[in-house]
Amino acid sequence: MKKIKLFFVFSLILFPFLTVTAQTQTIDENNQDDLSILLSNLSFREIENIAKKIADAYLTKQSITEFNHNLTWEDANSIQEKLINILSSSQGELIGYKAALTNKKAQETFKVKEPLLGILLENMLLPSGITIPANFGAKPMIEGDLMVRVASEKINEVTTPQDTLKYLDAVIPFLELPDLVYDKNIKVNAEMLIAINAGARLGVVGEVITIDRENINKDTLKDISVKLIDESGEIIAQGNSNALLGDPLNVVFWNKRTN
Repeated sequence: MKKIKLFFVFSLILFPFLTVTAQTQTIDENNQDDLSILLSNLSFREIENIAKKIADAYLTKQSITEFNHNLTWEDANSIQEKLINILSSSQGELIGYKAALTNKKAQETFKVKEPLLGILLENMLLPSGITIPANFGAKPMIEGDLMVRVASEKINEVTTPQDTLKYLDAVIPFLELPDLVYDKNIKVNAEMLIAINAGARLGVVGEVITIDRENINKDTLKDISVKLIDESGEIIAQGNSNALLGDPLNVVFWNKRTN
């Protein structure tokens, strides 16, 4: 079995605005008693049907024009899990996690108190220099992001955000190409964003910047600047890594606790 390096991705600058997340949850499909407790709003069949609807929209690049479900947090997590199961057959293995809503303003907009989590699959990551069609998704977006690479599973044992730095070996520029999927006339809330896997679809991976863990200052990752520049050289959006819960390491630590 091949080993895959694990990545964490965080949204630094948004153009247009989009950030999202979720927590995944394993459910025994054969245990209806458990389902009745966990899925307080929707039945197992409804969860499955919604996941298939989202997957169809994702795979055909067609917007979801009707969505009348009032999802609970548990519903949304279960739908996301089903969606990932469907997409993995064409998009490959889990390769990383997307943390979104990592700044206070974004969290206030979606009425949440912490980031949301999305799953990145292997075929979602594309090499630098690639040409992407403008209609790569049903509702294509652009995000200037920051990616960090996990070097060791020992990161799961750390007890502070600063300690996570010991188990990261690279920082990588990342141009995420998410897909909001929902039609513009649909009002989207946090649960709906979770259900569509935080909008994860594609992302272009930049040049790997190796972390010198022996000499790096623990505050270095707080001052990373990311800019989106058009073909004429004009800056269309920019952001700084200190917008990520004050320090990207805080996001890594949150992500580690969530998974």
